[in-house]
Amino acid sequence: MSGRLARFVRAARTDTPVRGRQIYILPTRYGLLYGVLVAAVFISAINYGNNLAFLLAFQLAAVGHVAMHQTWRNLRGLRLGADALGRVYAGEDARFAVRVAAADGRDRPAVQVDGAADRTLVDCRGEAGAAGVLRVPTVCRGRVPLGRLTLSTRYPLGLLRAWSYVDTDAGAVVYPRPADRFDAAADPTYAGVEQGSLGVGADDFVGLRGYRPGDAPSRLDWKTLARERGLHTRQFGGDRADRLWLSFDALEGLDTERRLEALCRGILDAERAGRHYGLRLPGEEIPPGHGERHAERCLTALALYEDRRP
Repeated sequence: MSGRLARFVRAARTDTPVRGRQIYILPTRYGLLYGVLVAAVFISAINYGNNLAFLLAFQLAAVGHVAMHQTWRNLRGLRLGADALGRVYAGEDARFAVRVAAADGRDRPAVQVDGAADRTLVDCRGEAGAAGVLRVPTVCRGRVPLGRLTLSTRYPLGLLRAWSYVDTDAGAVVYPRPADRFDAAADPTYAGVEQGSLGVGADDFVGLRGYRPGDAPSRLDWKTLARERGLHTRQFGGDRADRLWLSFDALEGLDTERRLEALCRGILDAERAGRHYGLRLPGEEIPPGHGERHAERCLTALALYEDRRP
């Protein structure tokens, strides 16, 4: 759709019902053939003065009129929502979950949701709705918006197509493509502890504690879970805490994108190993930590990094 035409289009917003004035409808090619058939039967009825032919023509016209109303009604009151799914790295498809629900609780069969490069067909079951997945190709890191979606239907007879545009605010953060390996020669820095001889390290096993969201999978104690004692996390101690700094400036000889890709690999490797790690970028520093949220924070910083150095 051209930019000039887009200004005159009535578009709905996510999580708001589609109104009647936001729905457009036109006949399909089968609908055009159907219209030609009705016209031919009506003209024949006039020429031959056949009452049964008149009855058939009016019945066919009535079916077309009812089909037009039902096609338009199948979209009216629909509500659409969208959210990004999972991690996505440059070059992969960003995945979005789209949800379609009916504000009035009626079933809405054969509703199609079209994105810029993908489409999905769902059968909306009243207020319970339906869900589908749309994919958006990515090339480089950064933010990728889902953009404008098109809700359409040809229900019930396929004679007409009704559609409505829905503007979404959903977007995905595309992380740099991980490098094959992380070769930075960066020695970990260690933080001592004030009391006792055991710290938050990775040397000796000191006991179990209850699971907390974000704990590394490698430190979960699956044996206690198998014994039906709940999910626990293994704790390790030592005279020093292993805290690794991943630094942008330490990767000399690489351009900006190659450095970000190497740091991405370093974050994934450190998270998999259960290490505490921090990230240093020009103008930004993320203190050491671990867990899913910490990894997402570091990867997002890489994805949105802009080199503003002179």
